[in-house]
Amino acid sequence: MSPITDSAFDTGVPAPGPIFNYAQHLLTANAGRPGRTAFIDEAGRLTYGSLEERVRRMAAGLRGLGIRREERVLLLMLDSCDWPVSFLGAMYAGLVPVAVNTLLTADDYAYMLEHSRAQAVLVSGALLPTLTMAMIKSDHEVGKVIVSRPAAPRHPSEVEFEAFLAAQTPAAKPAATSGDDPGFWLYSSGSTGRPKGTVHSHANPYWTSELYGKGVLGLREDDVCFSAAKLFFAYGLGNALTFPMAVGATTILMGERPTPEATFKRWTGGIGGLKPTVFYGAPTGFAGMLAHPGLPARADVALRLVSSAGEALPGELGERFQRHFGVDIVDGIGSTEMLHIFLSNRPEKVRYGTTGWPVPGYQIELRGEDGLGVPDGEPGDLYIQGPSAAMMYWGNREKTRDTFQGGWTKSGDKYLRNSDGSYTYGGRSDDMLKVSGIYVSPFEVEATLVQHPAVLEAAVIGVNDADGLTKTKAFVVRKSGAEVSDEELKNFVKDKLAPYKYPRQIEFVEELPKTATGKIQRFKLREREAGVGGGAGDGQA
Repeated sequence: MSPITDSAFDTGVPAPGPIFNYAQHLLTANAGRPGRTAFIDEAGRLTYGSLEERVRRMAAGLRGLGIRREERVLLLMLDSCDWPVSFLGAMYAGLVPVAVNTLLTADDYAYMLEHSRAQAVLVSGALLPTLTMAMIKSDHEVGKVIVSRPAAPRHPSEVEFEAFLAAQTPAAKPAATSGDDPGFWLYSSGSTGRPKGTVHSHANPYWTSELYGKGVLGLREDDVCFSAAKLFFAYGLGNALTFPMAVGATTILMGERPTPEATFKRWTGGIGGLKPTVFYGAPTGFAGMLAHPGLPARADVALRLVSSAGEALPGELGERFQRHFGVDIVDGIGSTEMLHIFLSNRPEKVRYGTTGWPVPGYQIELRGEDGLGVPDGEPGDLYIQGPSAAMMYWGNREKTRDTFQGGWTKSGDKYLRNSDGSYTYGGRSDDMLKVSGIYVSPFEVEATLVQHPAVLEAAVIGVNDADGLTKTKAFVVRKSGAEVSDEELKNFVKDKLAPYKYPRQIEFVEELPKTATGKIQRFKLREREAGVGGGAGDGQA
């Protein structure tokens, strides 16, 4: 059987020319709106005109440090107006910014410094002590550290961000890069080993903005965008920088964690009086917000569009959100390797319980264990082909070959295709379970459990019974003050799913282990059951 393929490559979107610098592309696109607010954070606003000047000053300053074309610059910064200046300034100069997670350890940053061979670091003042420890641990020498607010340089190699910019004459022109030149790196989560340096080209964010930001979400110049996902994530980079700037919109940036309280403050105009019209979140965040006593009323917000990614959205969660706010959650799936979303619902066409349909410009294939296609209704491994695929994993030929296969990108996800052409998530390929010889999707069981009014979150793994056979076990977080027994939940699932899918064991926990993006780390639960790892409360929420 041939692979089942969805193809929609005829987008009508012009390809970048032979000389294409992505930072210059965005600045040129917004040259006619110099007074419009591009970004706003807790400290103030940055207009498009000021952004252009500061980007060009940053480019001149980095060049002045002797950093050469395609050399890397580490970007370890909390979301603020200084972040886009740093990221775009490096790209304007033909350098390669390496945006890294702000929640990691000194050991992680020491590895990233050595792996990327970064020639300079742009860092938020709050993260400087961790960076300093990383530099002590690392054998790689960094020439200059540029410290954003709150700035307190203590070493000759450190310079304050504003002073660094003020000392520069804006660069007269951008580096003459091509769309295929390395533009920036993002590190993968590293859940199965060291994080992988994912190399993206100058053209890749252009394609995601055109095909998804404009083509599917329909962002507008008058939108105010706010993303719970941070800029160092592929999802957040599109949400809060490349997509809004592609249409001249305004973005609210938030340095603190996206707790319900912090999110609601911005939804209701608590930062500069601006209320977001577009919000980007993840299912874990939506569940926490809907369960929070401070949930604002529909009349108190200005949301017209809400996006979700990072993990599959349970249909019941989307329906509850829609009932409260009158706005659907548009769920999709993307990846660091593809830069943003390639399979998605539409604002005007939402089918809860599915991830939607292929984004125009991307091909989707589902393949079985034999590499051949699977029929509708059966799970298969998800492969994607599209113009925003990463170039490689830096210095990791084996993983590059395994993931990027002749134009196709292996996602590591299991999906099935429905009769209407939409796709339903089955789980990560290494999370799928075979119970009684039949595949069981952990996500399907989890999505059913959270439909119970007492359940906040759930995670499902496979455990071996006394006969060595795989059965499902669920870890459940109850809503505050709610009570429910394990037998009641088992019967609840039995009533909704095939009998073999119900969890044979249920354990109630206070929290689930998660990545910084909010994805449930089932492997930690498996390690716990095997007695080789931490418990269910070890992850970051």
